[in-house]
Amino acid sequence: MNNIILIGMPGVGKSTLGVVLAKVLGFQFIDADLLIQEQERKKLHQIIKEVGINGFMEIENQVNASIEAERSVIATGGSVVYCRQAMSHLKEIGTVVYLKVSLSTLEKRLGNLKRRGVILKKGQTLKDLYEERVPLYEKYADVVVDEKGRDLEECLQLLLEKLDTEVEG
Repeated sequence: MNNIILIGMPGVGKSTLGVVLAKVLGFQFIDADLLIQEQERKKLHQIIKEVGINGFMEIENQVNASIEAERSVIATGGSVVYCRQAMSHLKEIGTVVYLKVSLSTLEKRLGNLKRRGVILKKGQTLKDLYEERVPLYEKYADVVVDEKGRDLEECLQLLLEKLDTEVEG
């Protein structure tokens, strides 16, 4: 097991769980959204506002496709699954873990989507986005962790068990 890549909707806890997982494994933690912000010297929602959805996707694809890491937990942005080149690269350098959560849970967790840098097309709802992305998360996932009814610690334990099985299997 070299790297662990976390994918999933905004608000599933990729960064939160990722930091804890990295500590437990003795890995580095990399937040791809922060890499984008660092490269562009702007917040995600500012980048989207300035260059549009397609421009942002190009930046996201380029940044994620160029991540060179070993023994790292990488938390990606929720829209990385639209970036074929990035996803191909991430699958090559590690195990892709989909953190799955229900739409109703997401609606409770998420506040202002635009401020979070969530990519919504004109007229698109969170439900539309969820239904569009879930098949992509499932397509790229090597491991799925369903967060339903689990707190952070329980999700972490489940993920560690699944990764152990993945490594041995």
